[in-house]
Amino acid sequence: MLNLDRSLDRPGATLRFAVLDGPAQPIVLVHGAGMDHTMFQAQASGLRQAGHQVVIYDQRGHGASGLASGTRFTASAAIDDLAALLDHLALEGPVLIGHSLGGNVAQALVRRDPRRAGALIVIDSTWNTGPLSRGERLALRLAAPALALVPASRLPGLLARASAATPDGIAATEAVFARMPKRTFLDVWRATVAFVDPDPDYRVPIPLGLIRGELDRTGNISTAMPAWARAEGVHEQVIANAGHVVTLDAPDAVTGALLEILEAVSNA
Repeated sequence: MLNLDRSLDRPGATLRFAVLDGPAQPIVLVHGAGMDHTMFQAQASGLRQAGHQVVIYDQRGHGASGLASGTRFTASAAIDDLAALLDHLALEGPVLIGHSLGGNVAQALVRRDPRRAGALIVIDSTWNTGPLSRGERLALRLAAPALALVPASRLPGLLARASAATPDGIAATEAVFARMPKRTFLDVWRATVAFVDPDPDYRVPIPLGLIRGELDRTGNISTAMPAWARAEGVHEQVIANAGHVVTLDAPDAVTGALLEILEAVSNA
């Protein structure tokens, strides 16, 4: 496990993060809902070995990044936290790599101010601005109330089995999910849904890479990401035999896909 040896005070939270030094283009890893920086352990190591400066952190309310008493997780705070971290480290043109919620956060920041990043790589995350069917809209509205009905003791295991495809991935995911209080997770889920904001004319104005686990069946990701790739004219990297938490199900394959995309971005 990486040691998050630095901290950044934010309104209502303290972010814990680490910086792995390297001479190549800086990369910021943004983890998914209910997870923490450990989901990127293998990728952080591989990217650093390839020469990149790697920034890894726990989002507010996740892992080592606590929330102040009475503070709730919100989408706007998550975006502002990422922007503040980039400012704090004076990063210029970093590659933002976000998984699930982290992908939503990174998309939203780039949409708000594309000058913040040199490239965007989204892993197993829905397309923030993509179209939604009537059924998808209904599913979004019902998801949080449905999760609220699941007993807290059963929720981590249920989520882990829905998120990962391998025994190791399921075990690691459940262990992380179990550390988050149910109320906080429901707030995080509501925030994730809040990022969905269809805009048929929007296109990502910086280089874009997309990675998806072949077995990911969470939300509308299995249909939204291929549609996004077609709309943007980019190649979607699909990782075989991996679920939503693809970084744990197939760590080496994901690292390889990231390096391939980063090489293409560098050549461009």
